[in-house]
Amino acid sequence: MSHPQDLGLREQATLVASGELDPSELVAQTLARIDERDGDLNSIVARFPEESERMLAEAPRGPLHGVPIAVKDMFQLPWRGPRDGTEQEELPPGESALFRILRDAGAVVVGVTNMHYWGGGSTGNQSAYGPVGNPWDVKACGGGSSGGSAAATGARLLAGAIGTDGGGSIRLPGAYCGVTGLKLTYGVVPREGYTHGYASMGAPGPLSRDAADARLLAGVLARRELPAGEGAGIRAGVVRAPFWENLDPEVEQACDELLAASGWQVEELSIDGAEHSVAATIMRLTVEGLPSIRPEELAAAPPLARAVVKYQSILPARHLVQADRIRALLRRELARAFESCDVIVWPTVPAPAPPIENPTYHLPEGDVAADPANVRQTGIGNLAGIPGITVPAGIHSSGMPMALQLQAAWGNEETLLNAAEHLERATEREHVDAVPPIATPAPA
Repeated sequence: MSHPQDLGLREQATLVASGELDPSELVAQTLARIDERDGDLNSIVARFPEESERMLAEAPRGPLHGVPIAVKDMFQLPWRGPRDGTEQEELPPGESALFRILRDAGAVVVGVTNMHYWGGGSTGNQSAYGPVGNPWDVKACGGGSSGGSAAATGARLLAGAIGTDGGGSIRLPGAYCGVTGLKLTYGVVPREGYTHGYASMGAPGPLSRDAADARLLAGVLARRELPAGEGAGIRAGVVRAPFWENLDPEVEQACDELLAASGWQVEELSIDGAEHSVAATIMRLTVEGLPSIRPEELAAAPPLARAVVKYQSILPARHLVQADRIRALLRRELARAFESCDVIVWPTVPAPAPPIENPTYHLPEGDVAADPANVRQTGIGNLAGIPGITVPAGIHSSGMPMALQLQAAWGNEETLLNAAEHLERATEREHVDAVPPIATPAPA
């Protein structure tokens, strides 16, 4: 049998259930691999072996019995309060709804994953714990804000992790790290014990090796079956403007080739107001969070974060009203689009993960900061609350992953998972089974 950490989530669950894999050994070996491999990757910021062993001893025979899972630093655990990537607890220790769901499924929480400070960025290069590296190159960004969850999964530290997505924060790091990331429909997971439970944009979801693993973990989180279906007959809507514009040429080509390999019926669509989605996303995300920031937190924040918060605090109220008008328009436009297609399709990120020291993209129209370029690709899904998935699309000449994003109508996670599994089959799993250097055994 392969090393347990090299197995996927459902393989681990199946082997534990059959008795072929001792869950105590699986948990112990997971913690050992984190010690051995995380290092400069910096994806796991807290481990708690005694609590994990206790959780395993009490684990019910659920669909994830004995399977190690890591959780983003935004959820209460009975023994640790979430810190949101900062120096202090944002909530006290306790049982978040997410923790109870995982516990009742038999999962074992083995660690807390690193994240961008306050969840306020898409690169993961700012955190009280230091930046999140990438399993394909630890000096490159692991992504934000769920970068630790994506990097840990990509590096085979464990088979699956939980992230959250308020402006792309599951899909973007999933794309950077070459893993499958699924943002669930807004409200599917109860928000109790979640540091951004107040927000109208964020939704949890799984980061995993492939779509089948995502289906297993997403079904646990949603507390319902997500049955597998046929993905060959998907009707795909391609929205060229602005989502296929000003892209790294290799990313554009890889996504076009993956879409062509699908054999799907493809329709060109337009979405009125899409060009305003970045401004509306950033306005909603940042202004919603202002009331939760305590004065002492602001004083301890990095200088750039402090400056941004102070600027946001003096923005006129009309800006938020304008953002919500755009949001309403985009929701209507998406509802119209999904009348004629099952999924809308465009690249998850416009370019591969940039260096941690300089998170800038070099695109055909010039250099651009990664954050606004990334939010252009993902924010519309948060404004509308719809589910979205990122699937690997190949490896760039730089050695970093590329990815394609699919989004579906409210509540249609099954459609996305079926589509993603079809893409994996159409490419003979070449992209989804690619292994990063950090997880490649050294030659004997």
